[in-house]
Amino acid sequence: MHPIEHLRYVARAGGGDPAGLAREAAFALGSLRADPANLVVASRRLIERHPDAGAMWWLCAQLLVSDDPSTLAWELADRLMDDPVVDRLVTAIPADATIVTVGYPPAVAESLVDRTDLLVRCADTEFRAGDLVRRLDRAAVAAEPITHDELARAVAEADLVLIEATAACDRRVLATLGSQVVAATATSAGTPVWLVVPTGTRIPHQYVTEVARRSIPDDDGWRASVDDLPLDLIDVVVNADGRTTEVAVALRPDCPFAPELLRTGIV
Repeated sequence: MHPIEHLRYVARAGGGDPAGLAREAAFALGSLRADPANLVVASRRLIERHPDAGAMWWLCAQLLVSDDPSTLAWELADRLMDDPVVDRLVTAIPADATIVTVGYPPAVAESLVDRTDLLVRCADTEFRAGDLVRRLDRAAVAAEPITHDELARAVAEADLVLIEATAACDRRVLATLGSQVVAATATSAGTPVWLVVPTGTRIPHQYVTEVARRSIPDDDGWRASVDDLPLDLIDVVVNADGRTTEVAVALRPDCPFAPELLRTGIV
């Protein structure tokens, strides 16, 4: 596929795994070998089409400040493909634990398929919990969907709640729709809330603020595509370095700030 067509495919793709979309964008941009001005245009268009994908902001910011973006694009694609967060989470979850998840968290799902000792109860959002249950069933992991009526009891009985970030910094966390309710319920019940931060989601606060602006409309909160998750509801963070209770430290951005992504108009 020609790189331009590949970029159009990524831009048109709906939903899906943000890291997977960013990885495909990295492949396309690595092959395109665009000059700086065209790279800015391509990056802005990708962000415009996927404003709530933190990994896309992470990718584009690093490419825009690089002296060799084509080579870096391939390196970043590899990092997104082999996310160390998955292995960190696999080893961090206690044996024989009962876990509550929200929707379909891609990195969490990738981790849970290797833990057949767990019981996973999946709270639904955007009709995605069924997808997680089916995937875990195929991997011989005990999993069951839970309704809103069952949420409080399921969370109270769980050993921990796993929530996956879509974009995060040490000031603010955006996560899957429904995460705030589940986290607040867990805090009330005394159940630990673990925030899983996949590679590509720790970005500068200016970007997180912009993701929130585009994804949580002020005039109609019902059209939000992410939840604003208060940091005080998070007990543990699992990132590429492992598990920690130092929430703000673990959420510090691991990519530079490229102001070009926040500008509009002609380059």
